[in-house]
Amino acid sequence: MQDRKKIAEGIRLLLEGVGEDPNRPGLRETPERVAVSMSELCRGLSGDARKPISTISAADRNEMVIIKDISFASLCEHHLLPYIGRCDVVYIPADDRIAGLGSIVQLVETLAARPTIQERLTTEIADTLMEEIGAKGVMVVMEAEHMCLAMRGVKKRDSRIVTSAMRGHLRRLETRTEALSLIGRSIRVR
Repeated sequence: MQDRKKIAEGIRLLLEGVGEDPNRPGLRETPERVAVSMSELCRGLSGDARKPISTISAADRNEMVIIKDISFASLCEHHLLPYIGRCDVVYIPADDRIAGLGSIVQLVETLAARPTIQERLTTEIADTLMEEIGAKGVMVVMEAEHMCLAMRGVKKRDSRIVTSAMRGHLRRLETRTEALSLIGRSIRVR
């Protein structure tokens, strides 16, 4: 259960800590606005936020399914700064069970809506798909711009972080190569 009052109190302390006056006209309502914002950005922490992935039966449907460019936003758990990007999901159905496309998009959005690192988020999406739809294979590729890289520390704007997770048949070189080609990425084989 989220406690917006506690979030607002924390923001007041943060403003004081950086040398600001939380009572000045421009900041007077900021703690409450940030509390509402953080509640929305962290909605994935709610126990009932994640719904099971819906599936339908469809005879002879065992070819690759690709959902490209699912936009997502998350918070880096190390700095509580956002990272924003796109996610490509590839899966190979098993037992003629096809996942609802909206369910996959919701999975990405819900798992991203909490403080986490991109590497864990990528893995969790792939693992959840394998478990819930019993796919023969899953590939998740995420690419994001991290504000913790762009705004602080090394201050490298326009840097992108790419992570991937491959499960089942999509670990096989030929299947992985086909999937990466279809989503517009390439790999080097050594």
